[in-house]
Amino acid sequence: MKQFISFFTVGTVFGIIMTKSEAVSWFRIHEMFRFESFHMYGIIGTAVVLGAIIIALMKRFKVKTLRNTFVDYMPMQLHIPRHLLAGSIFGLGWALMGACPGPMFVLLGQGFGIMALVILSGTLGTYTYGVVKDKLPH
Repeated sequence: MKQFISFFTVGTVFGIIMTKSEAVSWFRIHEMFRFESFHMYGIIGTAVVLGAIIIALMKRFKVKTLRNTFVDYMPMQLHIPRHLLAGSIFGLGWALMGACPGPMFVLLGQGFGIMALVILSGTLGTYTYGVVKDKLPH
């Protein structure tokens, strides 16, 4: 029950921040892909910098996760073709749907029922990747 309350609280705060910052706005995402505004780049840059600072602080103060393990980060080995392909597929999905995974759930919570189809499609894509993962060049 404690874990459920933690997830619910974090999800609610995340949804409020995404909504108030207009990060779930299709107009803002469209603006970003047309390089017409700095708004979304500022949100993404702020999230990256804050995430790096928070992870560094969690490692320094030896914070434990809900699974009672220490926070750790293992950097992935850079493989440019793999990262370009994966990033392009993610970006195309984002451009087609107008939302990346976080905002999809926020938009569903705001009552945009069509996002259920997008979430279902994303989940199906994830399972498909899991099935063919061993056959792909990694």
